[in-house]
Amino acid sequence: MNALRIGRKGLLLLSSLFLANVAAADPFIVGVATHSMNNLAQPLRSLELATAAGVTSVRDDAFWSTAEPTPKQLRIIPQWRAWLNTASALDLSPMVILGYGTSFNGNAKPRKPEIKIPYLSYVDYTTRQLGNPVKYYEVWNEWDIEGPSDARLSSDYVALVKDAAPIIRKNNPQAKVLAGAVTSAGIKGGFVDRMLAAGVLKYADGLSLHPYVHCEGRDHNTPESWINWMRDLDRRFSGKAGKPVSLYLTEMAWPSHEGNCGISAVRQSAYLARAYFLARTVPNIKGMWWYDLINDGTARDDQEHNFGLLNIDLSPKPAYATLKAISPYLRNFNYDASNSLQADNVYKLAFSDGRERIMVVWATGRSREDQVNATAMNNGPVRILDTQSPNKGMTDSEQHWRCNADQCSTPITLSEFPKIIRLSPGA
Repeated sequence: MNALRIGRKGLLLLSSLFLANVAAADPFIVGVATHSMNNLAQPLRSLELATAAGVTSVRDDAFWSTAEPTPKQLRIIPQWRAWLNTASALDLSPMVILGYGTSFNGNAKPRKPEIKIPYLSYVDYTTRQLGNPVKYYEVWNEWDIEGPSDARLSSDYVALVKDAAPIIRKNNPQAKVLAGAVTSAGIKGGFVDRMLAAGVLKYADGLSLHPYVHCEGRDHNTPESWINWMRDLDRRFSGKAGKPVSLYLTEMAWPSHEGNCGISAVRQSAYLARAYFLARTVPNIKGMWWYDLINDGTARDDQEHNFGLLNIDLSPKPAYATLKAISPYLRNFNYDASNSLQADNVYKLAFSDGRERIMVVWATGRSREDQVNATAMNNGPVRILDTQSPNKGMTDSEQHWRCNADQCSTPITLSEFPKIIRLSPGA
């Protein structure tokens, strides 16, 4: 009702302010996990394929056991530098995980001084050697996995971040320090809540999460149920911290395998598009790293072999083509909640980059007919990018906008594959 009283000039002013804020926002991080930093079987040319798909960050492991194969004998292996140099040359922001144990320490976590001291020496050496190209460091990976509800485990982890973060910042002041890499079980077990209560954000720049839902069962394993969970977590974590908490989803995906918790490779591509666009509706989510770039094997019934965007021979899966098509709209377009709809299994999400406006539409469950509204489209053709046929890109469809003065609409068939509709005339 209040909007009706603002008047046309007021609405134009509000629109201008919204577009100005959109233009000033930090780009969303479109990331992928790679296993090519340590695995010679995964060629570094795969990073070129990541760049071609619009990826802006890659995540991999600087294993403590690799850096220190024997006590106090630290090294950086050539393939680490090759991975880092290749990523940097391709303008991919590297994220490096500082973690995992060593055999001479019994692969134990650095919870006691006799293990923490050498771990911090490894952190110091590695961050000095890898230098400025690294943009993000994660302190350990899935520390919570052995005890998601263990209060001592979370307390010891915050103590580790407290000690490691100043070392990282001294050696790499340009890098963000991320804490957590917490699994779904840890999130549910209160691990993140205990980290926040212990003051982890005094030391880290944000939280990293691995909020997988592919095994949550029917009605809980879709992108839509997932984003509802993420919104609840966002509110809860910001409430606990007393301020907005930057969230980095450093692992997230649906595997395309045959068997329990699996979906088809085609549906994986639809879920990828929906999940990435839904992530953009939560401002505190700063980026999402799909796990992972390349399938880890060829067994069709093995979950761990089928998370990738590419097959093991680097041939593209449907999800790769989808990410390539939508990534330009993910990075610099921001969500316009006031012009969006999420209700009754219908999703119409409005975005703008300050110059161009789009609407991303789909439906869950059955396909259905609906319509999209826009202004000043001049009865021109409707430009659509259909993620069911992503290689076609944004094209003029056979249908035209139906306009009455500057108020226009077009019928649209909604399916589980998002369609991106351009709402800006002449763009």
